[in-house]
Amino acid sequence: MTIVPSGSAPSPMQAYFSDALPDRALRLGGRTSHLARAYARRVIDAMTAVAPGLEVEYVPIDTSADRHKGDLSELGGKGLFMKEIDKALMVGEIDAAVHCMKDVPGDVPLPKQLVFAAYTERDDVRDAVVFPEGSKYGSIEELPPGAKIGTSAVRRKAQLLRHRPDLNVVRFRGNVIPRLTRLDEEREVDALVLALGGLAKVGMDHRVSQVLSMDAMCPATGAGVVGVQCRKADEGIVELLQMIDHPETRNHILAERTLLHALQGHCNSPIAGHCHTTEDGQLSLIGMVFSRDGDTFAYAHEWDRPDRAYELGAYVAADLNRKNARSIIAGTRIH
Repeated sequence: MTIVPSGSAPSPMQAYFSDALPDRALRLGGRTSHLARAYARRVIDAMTAVAPGLEVEYVPIDTSADRHKGDLSELGGKGLFMKEIDKALMVGEIDAAVHCMKDVPGDVPLPKQLVFAAYTERDDVRDAVVFPEGSKYGSIEELPPGAKIGTSAVRRKAQLLRHRPDLNVVRFRGNVIPRLTRLDEEREVDALVLALGGLAKVGMDHRVSQVLSMDAMCPATGAGVVGVQCRKADEGIVELLQMIDHPETRNHILAERTLLHALQGHCNSPIAGHCHTTEDGQLSLIGMVFSRDGDTFAYAHEWDRPDRAYELGAYVAADLNRKNARSIIAGTRIH
């Protein structure tokens, strides 16, 4: 791998990484979608900023979850977004991998030999409503009773029905661009709810008609964050990725993932959770658990010091469980 551009004298940083990394292009793996490639581009730009001249090759990997067009629970849940990528990383076909943290399950142990060495700074976590081209509607409030709303997330479905139980919320899976194409050409639904940050990443934010408030649509744990995973044994790659890590986001993810692990939610669990840093420097964590129709839910919101992210996540989970979260989650499981 060529770290130093031709004709340039190596800097100490360049010389260090030349010795610490493989003598070839670093292979970064991820899903095949437009969004995954956009996230990978961001990670590659960050890596080459700290190690100028670094060669990085993106390796797209077709996952079971992307190939399957039905309900993910039929095949084992969200972990299928990671299964093939984790395998490629463990056997050395790639050196690092990008994952959307909202797709990393909370009830499945991650391989012990792998580590999330970096998290990117969080994007906008709000959800947005998109209507077919030429639609006469501009917001969810304008839709008539019985209108069809498409989403792939049980979390979104529960919260939509909580506010508008008269709507018909249907499963609508797929990557962002194909979903928008289906929306416009096939008119299967009257609107879609998609992640605002994801739309922006693929250059489709101009399609947004309505941005939903956090009160109306609490995000998924890990929303808006890309995690970069590698093998623990590859110390040079771990160190490189640690240099692009965003510490505040890592702290937020620790609180949210602790909450998710403690709740032991499965892929059919409508769970929402969001941590941020307040103006006075405290960590704020909201956790919510819903029944599938949104009619029953548990809510918890607590604050703590930035050095107590783990404790905050555990406390909010315990508070939710005191409010019957386990029974709500059990009721969402498909047998």
